[in-house]
Amino acid sequence: MASQGNFLASFLPLIVLFGIFYFLIIRPQQKQAREHKEMIEGLKKGDRIITTGGLIVEVVKPEEDFIKVKLNDDVIVKLSKEYVSKKLES
Repeated sequence: MASQGNFLASFLPLIVLFGIFYFLIIRPQQKQAREHKEMIEGLKKGDRIITTGGLIVEVVKPEEDFIKVKLNDDVIVKLSKEYVSKKLES
């Protein structure tokens, strides 16, 4: 019986450390990733976004894997959804 209590006592700091690690790092990152995915899914024509490259563009047409964006009045390009950094609020 004494060895079982000693075994639990030796792993208790690891369990506490994992709990702290989960609540301070893993959980907030999962929440941020979920919010980012919802933002990308909710993009519609006319929204202004910032790409990971720093370009500010306007959404022309969201598609399944790509988003058609307007760089200026004449240039429309396809942008992968993975490169959308954030949405600008009007």
